[in-house]
Amino acid sequence: MSLESQINHLTQKGSIEVICGSMFSGKTEELLRRLKRAQFAKLDIAVFKPKIDKRYDTQKVVSHDENTITAIPVECAKNILQLVNKVQVVAIDEAQFFDVDLIAVCNELANAGVRVIIAGLDMDFLGKPFGVIPQILAIAEHITKVHAICVDCSAIANHSYRKTTDTTLVKLGEKEEYKALCRNCFSSKMK
Repeated sequence: MSLESQINHLTQKGSIEVICGSMFSGKTEELLRRLKRAQFAKLDIAVFKPKIDKRYDTQKVVSHDENTITAIPVECAKNILQLVNKVQVVAIDEAQFFDVDLIAVCNELANAGVRVIIAGLDMDFLGKPFGVIPQILAIAEHITKVHAICVDCSAIANHSYRKTTDTTLVKLGEKEEYKALCRNCFSSKMK
């Protein structure tokens, strides 16, 4: 088997990949990188995002570095199955905002031979597992944890610290409201 056919075989096999980490860690950038490679390999892709994420664009996944790809905004995870049509790769950004049905959706797609790439926060602003991500991590074949740099001490950061006093769990925001912190800096601020 040639190298090209080996690569095609590996990338077309049904699987679930998760890219997780804190805010400002490069999750979406890594998702976009993988999608560009899939497009280069001439694979059919479909990209989804939660409808509530309107921070940069309503019809695109946008990284903090302003790289983009067109995406389909959906209300709930089940809508993804209705919108997927003969694709080899399905990407889902900001997965922590989806409902528990995302688990079944990912399994159904992977079982059908689709490569599923998920990106999302693994912890909320309180440092607790966020939404459906822990369950997706449990069923994933591949997990990549990316890290930001602590803005207070320059160590490796894996926490998304909310600068405001708002205690709403789901609150979309950027650098004005959040900053990446390491475990030590996060722990001292949470006391």
